[in-house]
Amino acid sequence: MTKIKISNEKFKYEIYNIFHLFYDEIKFVNDDEYDYQVIIKENNLQILYNNTCENYIFEEKLTEKENVKKILYKYVNKITNVEIPWGTLVGIRPTKIALKLMKDGKKQEEIREYFKEHSLTRADKAELCIDVATAEESIVNKDTNSISVYIGMPFCPTRCLYCSFISDTIQNCKDVIESYLKAMYYEIENISTYIKKKGLSIECVYFGGGTPTSIGNEQFEETMAKIYNSFIKDNNVKEFTVECGRPDSITVEKLNTLKKYGVHRISINPQTMNDTTLRLIGRGHNSKDVIDKFRLARGIGFDNINVDIIVGLPGEGLKEIEYTCSKILQLSPDSLTVHGMSLKRGSKLHQNILNNIYMKVAMQDELNKMYDETVKLSKALKLKPYYMYRQKNMVGNMENVGYSSLGKECIYNIEMIEERQTIIAIGANAVSKIIFLEENRLERFPNVKDVREYTKRIEEKVKSKIKFLNELY
Repeated sequence: MTKIKISNEKFKYEIYNIFHLFYDEIKFVNDDEYDYQVIIKENNLQILYNNTCENYIFEEKLTEKENVKKILYKYVNKITNVEIPWGTLVGIRPTKIALKLMKDGKKQEEIREYFKEHSLTRADKAELCIDVATAEESIVNKDTNSISVYIGMPFCPTRCLYCSFISDTIQNCKDVIESYLKAMYYEIENISTYIKKKGLSIECVYFGGGTPTSIGNEQFEETMAKIYNSFIKDNNVKEFTVECGRPDSITVEKLNTLKKYGVHRISINPQTMNDTTLRLIGRGHNSKDVIDKFRLARGIGFDNINVDIIVGLPGEGLKEIEYTCSKILQLSPDSLTVHGMSLKRGSKLHQNILNNIYMKVAMQDELNKMYDETVKLSKALKLKPYYMYRQKNMVGNMENVGYSSLGKECIYNIEMIEERQTIIAIGANAVSKIIFLEENRLERFPNVKDVREYTKRIEEKVKSKIKFLNELY
């Protein structure tokens, strides 16, 4: 644990975030038993460490907060010799910075320099922000009456070690599946009626989870028919995505159902192609299953398949990610989503780490190299970055990036990240977002989290949601 003593509380948040980039556990103290002391005055900052004291004068072109973060970052970077590619940036949407600068008429070189000067962000990460912002700007919604619809299936074949979602295993929920589907159909029907009544235009429909394909073949057919007839048919929808996700839940019957109901894009997500890791994290499939189901989907005619992988899984290092990338390259997916491992509080992985159960995660230098391998993979596949976001508690302080071939970007992902389009979300724990474009304001409406409670209160919650939507429409 690293102990920090500060002179005042004004910059406590910024100080914590910078030190947390380099140290796992941070504690603020008031006594003299500290590792670092940070003293901030009007235009300067002093750092006391290991019986030394250094004084730094603020740069006039930076804000006070930017000065505090930049000075502390450079100092602790020098002490630890650890490189953080994003520098002082901790926000989840750094592309917004690039997008604003682009709108202000800044050239790419000026934007790269801004990231370097204001947040010590590495050049390749600034370039990533520019590339993603450019891709998003051409797609992101600009019409209040244009919406997207999300449907959530809160069941999975097994529960992954790193998962903190409210989804449960299909085995644990056999008694509630039918009642859940009935409640979800009720919500689908009422929201469909509302959308038609208000004359709204559906741009995207995204069926995610959990794992939508975890239910039986007949249940899946019925659900897909309900979604198609409610939101897809006669609506000129630009994109219909279904997150198949787990190869162990995919059958030829379900793939044929997806094709029958006009799905444009599917995801088949291995997370890793190392079988030892798959067993460790609780996946119910092996790497061969991924290859087999991917090829089966190709054979049925799917020409827009996404593959997800995770960097920083427990027990994995550079060798393991190189192997995963080599296998994904052979599959040649149409899009690739690279996630950084996030230590979420509700996950078994987080609990194991808290309880000192041995779970090795790669160190920062190796994580940097692992991410570089995924960039090489995207280039080998001739895929371009089109959306990106960051999460708290990501190992290596990295990012999640979506790459795709031209014209096969996931529009829904862009709309969801940029938060410029109303998304009506259906299902347990689904969160609707209403966007007031002219006011640049966002309002959220969460559905009930618990599956059983969702089925009991569905009529009440649908009525409340429609009242909520009427605030805009």
